[in-house]
Amino acid sequence: MVEVLLLIGFVVAAFVGYNIGGATTGPAFGPAVGADVISKSGAAALMSVFFFIGAGTLGQRVVTTLGEDLVTGGNVFTLETSIVVLFFIGGALFVGNFAGVPASTSMTAVGAIAGLGLATGTLDRAVMGEIAIWWIVAPIIGFWVSGVVGRYFYPAIDSWVAIESTDGALFEVDRSGIVPKPVPGPNTTRRELVGGFVVIAIGCLMAFSSGTSNIANAIAPLVALDNVEMTPMILLGSAAVAVGAFTIARRTLDTLGNDITDLPLTAAIVVACVSSGIVISLSAVGIPASFVIIATMSIVGLGWGRATRTVTVRQGISGEKEPKVSVGALKADETGPIGEGDPTDIPSASDLFNPSTSARVVLMQNVVPILSTVGALVTFTVLFRFVW
Repeated sequence: MVEVLLLIGFVVAAFVGYNIGGATTGPAFGPAVGADVISKSGAAALMSVFFFIGAGTLGQRVVTTLGEDLVTGGNVFTLETSIVVLFFIGGALFVGNFAGVPASTSMTAVGAIAGLGLATGTLDRAVMGEIAIWWIVAPIIGFWVSGVVGRYFYPAIDSWVAIESTDGALFEVDRSGIVPKPVPGPNTTRRELVGGFVVIAIGCLMAFSSGTSNIANAIAPLVALDNVEMTPMILLGSAAVAVGAFTIARRTLDTLGNDITDLPLTAAIVVACVSSGIVISLSAVGIPASFVIIATMSIVGLGWGRATRTVTVRQGISGEKEPKVSVGALKADETGPIGEGDPTDIPSASDLFNPSTSARVVLMQNVVPILSTVGALVTFTVLFRFVW
């Protein structure tokens, strides 16, 4: 009986990993796919490799936090409770993936485990409080760092990494030798090639950061068991993520790369660097972070910083000049000194975001973690009161 339950646990953990691959590949490589720098299959392959690297290194610390520190009491995580927790994590993420929306896997997983802890009275409120505080602080940091970049450094970055697309593919596969190798397309310029490598490298960084934070969401409940080793579970979880990246992630790649926003490539690179840096830093100290929420606030902060370039600090404090603050500022083509430029040239937010898709994303970002948390809390409350 134990062997059967353990097998079920492995299957459910793989199901969670599959949905993580679907939910996180879009944020990592959506900008690159949307800019036609890389194919969906190429994005999935890179996602698989760098997620595994992140999971096998810093990811182990987050596994320990979720599997051992968040709930106290040695007998809380049993095969049965672990399977139920993973079921709610995977089920909630599947709802988001089915809708084509990359939900926060960390918030979904922590919510399910917290539901177990609340139902059994074993939730370590200090650890939960620390995680919750960082969920609030990290997006604020992302906002302000991106705001500073947008106000003071964005024009220089834009002139360095801007890609001027030419006709034809950016890369082609040369099969003339024994081993096929990628080569520049026939019309690819050096600047376009460098820009392409930059945006792909940023996607790999984001995939690594996803591995550091999200592998725990798939395997932590099982690793908490005495007879389950971490390394084989990391291999299982990473393999499941790869399957999700090659299959269901195609929907989130379309959403992030084409549907939700016409985000300039330079802005996407800045947001990716800031968000990934924060996630990796938190993973290094064992804190599961929500990349999607941090990235969203980074976009807003970057737009705010761009919009306020038309106003100096003195003008802003004295009220002499008010900036037109809008995320549409990310499309403004203003590169002059701070305090100069016409704020009426900044496009409106509706020119940058697709309102209907954005509303769907915001809705599902809240619904998915709520489904996981409430579902686990109610289920475990009933089970421990009437069954177990």
